[in-house]
Amino acid sequence: MSGFNVMDKHAVHQRLLERLAIDLDVLQRAAQTAYEAATHEENVAENKYDTLGLEASYLATGQARRMEEIRQALKRCQELPLRPYDEHSGIQLGALLALEAENGSEQWLFLAPDAAGLKVEEAGQLITVISPRSPLGGALLGKQEGDEVAIKVGGVAQCYSIIQVT
Repeated sequence: MSGFNVMDKHAVHQRLLERLAIDLDVLQRAAQTAYEAATHEENVAENKYDTLGLEASYLATGQARRMEEIRQALKRCQELPLRPYDEHSGIQLGALLALEAENGSEQWLFLAPDAAGLKVEEAGQLITVISPRSPLGGALLGKQEGDEVAIKVGGVAQCYSIIQVT
């Protein structure tokens, strides 16, 4: 895997925080637009079939809920202590690691308390954020470089080798 020695978990963590901040900003603007549409006088229902204002209200509520989820994810990720990898405690939150699947494909993961599924790029490498709530994230906790991890996804066993941890 290219870039093994140049991966910097502090830079990856910074990319994650930047991405969450951008997502939060975009969502705040979208929620404000939806709120304005929901409360605009032209969207007041003229009859029981006129649901534009109601739909805009539902959209604004959903966006506000998602905005709070991102705000909380950003807060938890900002508070994440980044410690050097310790073989005695194994993989913990804040670990940046490379896995190799049985088919030889390799991937970089960043174990965060939240924001699972986000992808960030650092040193030309795509890194996927996972959390301990996922089967793979939970299985990685406490493991060490060189260990293998097996999980079942949709009834199918998947096995990974932990190649590198920082």
